[in-house]
Amino acid sequence: MTDDTLARYRQSIDNIDAALVFMLAERFKVTQAVGRHKAETGLPPADPGREERQIARLRALARDADLDPEFSEKFLRFIIEEVIRHHAQMQAG
Repeated sequence: MTDDTLARYRQSIDNIDAALVFMLAERFKVTQAVGRHKAETGLPPADPGREERQIARLRALARDADLDPEFSEKFLRFIIEEVIRHHAQMQAG
């Protein structure tokens, strides 16, 4: 016997997860383009000032959305670290 309410919740979660994956894919396509631009123009892979501004912005958005700002910061820092790693690889060759 299945629980229809639980099944509906899980379907919504599955839809949200799919949307997150596609949004992350799109974000990484753009950050790859940024990395190529940085490599071509000799800019450093990291921009600590921008990163801190983005983290502060995301924490504020999280508070407005009733989401734990600590969680949102950890999430963004993970993404930023991955982007910087990709950018550094591009510059290395």
